[in-house]
Amino acid sequence: MPHKFYAGRRDKFPKAKYAVTNWSEYNEALRRRGDVTIWLEDGAAGKWFAPKRKGRGGQPKYSDFAIETCLTLGLIFHKPLRQPQGFVRSLRGLMGVELPVPDFSTLSRRAIGLSVVDDRPQSSGPITLIVDSTGLKIHRGSGWQKTKHGTGKTRKSWRKLHIGYDPNSGEIAASLLTTDHVGDETALPGLIAVIENPVARVLADGAYDGTGVSNCLTEAFGTDVEITIPPPITAVLGLSDGRDAHIEHIAEHGRMAWQAATGYNDRALVKAQIGRRKFDIGPELNAREMNRQVTENQIATKSLNRMTRLGRAVFKRAA
Repeated sequence: MPHKFYAGRRDKFPKAKYAVTNWSEYNEALRRRGDVTIWLEDGAAGKWFAPKRKGRGGQPKYSDFAIETCLTLGLIFHKPLRQPQGFVRSLRGLMGVELPVPDFSTLSRRAIGLSVVDDRPQSSGPITLIVDSTGLKIHRGSGWQKTKHGTGKTRKSWRKLHIGYDPNSGEIAASLLTTDHVGDETALPGLIAVIENPVARVLADGAYDGTGVSNCLTEAFGTDVEITIPPPITAVLGLSDGRDAHIEHIAEHGRMAWQAATGYNDRALVKAQIGRRKFDIGPELNAREMNRQVTENQIATKSLNRMTRLGRAVFKRAA
């Protein structure tokens, strides 16, 4: 629902204020994000080289772990491919370990189809899944040419990032990068395909309203999954029992009361996570080809989840 829905007739409420109650722990978690030992784990030397290939073909020198480590350091500290090479080389010298370091061309080539292992711990019970999407810019530019010359056509484009967020753990349970013409409903099956935990509840905005989404979610998570998607103002009864209940509740109590009763306002948490992704990693993709961008997004998701596990802020309503 638009944030200005019936704005002229609605009472103006003061914005709620919140205070962080665990500043000491949260500050330490923020400091640890810049600790290279978090991103370069112990025993890295033993996993640096690729295992011997038994079949035909050339023997890769570096393991997927080595390539992922270098790409992660470059992404976290916002450096192109050449600077991570020098960064890892200096770390190797400080550690007193004789290890070769992949050059920038090797990192670029191996980024295609890189197997990024998800180290997110599995939940002990059913989770709540909040799905949403956002745009990420590619082909970096400031728009100077358009401002200077008035050109409407530009080479810049963008990708669409679909994420599934777990509000209990604060981590991204699934992410999927697509081209900009792929709709939210179309991308949903691929997004939830990687989720192994049982899901008890799904929250999504009105872009996911429809029988296709409902059938997809019930097929993936069972018929007991609770689906909370706001129906449009022109919605009619008859598509599903759960949707009919939402329509009737809105008709009787109003849309704002429906949001409070169903917990739909929790969807703001996924918006906050999208903001963290764009602030900590960046609002744009560094890679220019789609196959490398997919790997970049997987590493970004894994890095964000690792930051979350270091510590999160705990908020309390102040006013």
